[in-house]
Amino acid sequence: MYVDIGNALETTPGVSRDSLERLDDHVAAAHERIEAGRADGEHGYAALNLPETTDTNAIHRAVEPFDEAEAFLNVGIGGSALGAATISAALDSDVEAYFLDNVDPVHTTAVLDSLQLERTVVNVVSRSGTTAETLSTFLVVREAMESAGVDWTDRTLVTTGEEGNLRRLAEQHDLPSLPVPDGVPGRFSALSTVGLAAAAVQGHDLEALLAGGADAAESLSGSLFESPAYAYGAVSYALAERGALTNAMMPYAESLEYFAEWFAQLWAESLGKDGLGQTPARALGATDQHSQLQLYRAGPHDKMVTLVRPREYADRGIPKTDLEGLSYLGGSSLGELLDAEFEATEASLAAAGVPNVRIEIDHVDEYALGELLYAMEAACVLYGELAAVSTFTQPAVEWGKRAARGLLGGGDFEEAEAVADKTRLEID
Repeated sequence: MYVDIGNALETTPGVSRDSLERLDDHVAAAHERIEAGRADGEHGYAALNLPETTDTNAIHRAVEPFDEAEAFLNVGIGGSALGAATISAALDSDVEAYFLDNVDPVHTTAVLDSLQLERTVVNVVSRSGTTAETLSTFLVVREAMESAGVDWTDRTLVTTGEEGNLRRLAEQHDLPSLPVPDGVPGRFSALSTVGLAAAAVQGHDLEALLAGGADAAESLSGSLFESPAYAYGAVSYALAERGALTNAMMPYAESLEYFAEWFAQLWAESLGKDGLGQTPARALGATDQHSQLQLYRAGPHDKMVTLVRPREYADRGIPKTDLEGLSYLGGSSLGELLDAEFEATEASLAAAGVPNVRIEIDHVDEYALGELLYAMEAACVLYGELAAVSTFTQPAVEWGKRAARGLLGGGDFEEAEAVADKTRLEID
């Protein structure tokens, strides 16, 4: 993986080489803290050990009963879905993957109606086994399977913690199961059982995914000038401190569009604490050059843009044409056009003084995905250390969960009572 931070220098807001040199001392101290946390397997830091601690044999054994599956249905929300979905969306497979990561009844019904449930493997994912959205959706899926005459116990895999409703369900019905690793928050779990079960069913190379992550881990060092992951985390932090409070993640590959979704949760839930953090925005090149780029280039200077692309890909030629004004395109390729769009966007932002960072991977394959996912996680952890926030907690999320549970009659929670305090000014 390659990170170019040159277009974050002397922009508005921006950083200087001297300021990065000064920041590098703090990066060195943060790296020591991260390495100590990894060595002790501390909560959160343990996520950065996944390339060496994830047991791919256990994953393969768990999915072996489903080797004839034609579809994979993941029932989980947030970190229990986004990592797996990112890998699945990036890589081709004969096994289609679907993700019920919302409780929208219309979408849920449409997905279930589209599937041959007798040929679908369902993976229900929740560390606690009590996540309301996940368990509610799973009950709906189970009912749909029973209505279709499908024995749901033959088609279900459970990924959960050591205790809870799902663990008891797996034991009661002797379901194949995978453990959610200890000390790994969901948004950091892409390279664990949580993110890799779908990849295994789809026939992807788990070892290559973890090898990419392992090499990214090996590249971590006490200097941002020697580590792509830390360079990205440190520059993002420095720009945020200077007013770049939005980070627009803009991959130039359709296969990486879901990666921007995954990044948004990682960045927002980890770093949005104590009035600090960067708001992640999701864009897609070249599509959003015709929409969002107008704001990024000519709007308030409170953003950084992250441009991501693979260096190599399968290309397709553009046929020659005699249409007036378009003849210059004939004989080139869609890839050349996309690369030109990338370079033009990067130059356009730089010319307007908007900080932007280039991230490149060699190919969109298992190895590069593992490298990219791990590097962004490490960048996030470094940013959290530099900002002195509690990277691995999510108190605001837990507040909302308690409020929703109280509203549904799941117990007495003071957060639910706060809903009645909403100020209303309704126009009809």
